Amino acid sequence: MSHTPNQIDHRHDFVLLFDVAHGNPNGDPDAGNAPRTDPETGHGLVSDVALKRKIRDFVTLAKTHPETGEPESGYDIYVRHRGVLERYHRQAYEALGLDPKAKGKENASNVDRTRAWMCQTYFDVRTFGAVMSTGINCGQVRGPVQLTFSRSVDPIASLEQSIVRKAVTTEKDAEKQLTNHGQVTGTMGRKEIVPYALYVAHGFYSPSLARDTGFSDSDMELLWQALTLMFEHDRSATRGEMSTCKLFVFEHESHLGNAPAQALFRRIKAQRIDESKPARQFEDYSIEVVREGLPSGVTLHEMV
Repeated sequence: MSHTPNQIDHRHDFVLLFDVAHGNPNGDPDAGNAPRTDPETGHGLVSDVALKRKIRDFVTLAKTHPETGEPESGYDIYVRHRGVLERYHRQAYEALGLDPKAKGKENASNVDRTRAWMCQTYFDVRTFGAVMSTGINCGQVRGPVQLTFSRSVDPIASLEQSIVRKAVTTEKDAEKQLTNHGQVTGTMGRKEIVPYALYVAHGFYSPSLARDTGFSDSDMELLWQALTLMFEHDRSATRGEMSTCKLFVFEHESHLGNAPAQALFRRIKAQRIDESKPARQFEDYSIEVVREGLPSGVTLHEMV
């Protein structure tokens, strides 16, 4: 992407196309961890939270010192695995020498100062925002980068598969199988996979909110890198093969924007080439990009 000198002062809207083969891209815990679907259309869904998790994990990998295991200054992650958020709020007060039990005007001032400290310290707070007013109060942040739920281009087929593990978990399980079968036979289980699906996510960047959180030019470069490579470091048998297929970024000259986002998003069209058979790879789709007649002041960058 050829960047303008002050790209963080420009509004951006972006379209991310990613796919999954033989995996579950985002299980729904309220549905037995089956792939999320729209029950009215059968299209697959992936939550914004799932994509943000992958971005956070990529930033952790990219900005953690390999020997010390410590994050680079300003690139710690607030919503992390096994994290206790109130501890990070307390750290903000301790770092600034403030009293979290202060009242009145002193309390309001303390919340403003710790809120700024959290934005400066945590990449995901100044990028996505956070509600940090629960427990020890560090205020709330509205992030400049927002993502939508992703939706598959076509309805998905979720295939339930039986699997067998040649071991049991407990001694009690082993004794039960020895009694019934004379040997330890193992454990039956089930998992659901999507044979193939192409998903589309929309994203938005607001320079006005970025000024409030301190989101920088370097942060934006890291965000594009994460969206490009995040699936490469998130491999698991459950998720199958996931990859970023395309990333289109609409950059506006104006901080307010030069065109509505939805009008720009409609310029990116993904369609199955042969409607008579199911898609099984990205090459089964054609991606049409309408570049002609872009609104004045809008530049389209094809990142992937």
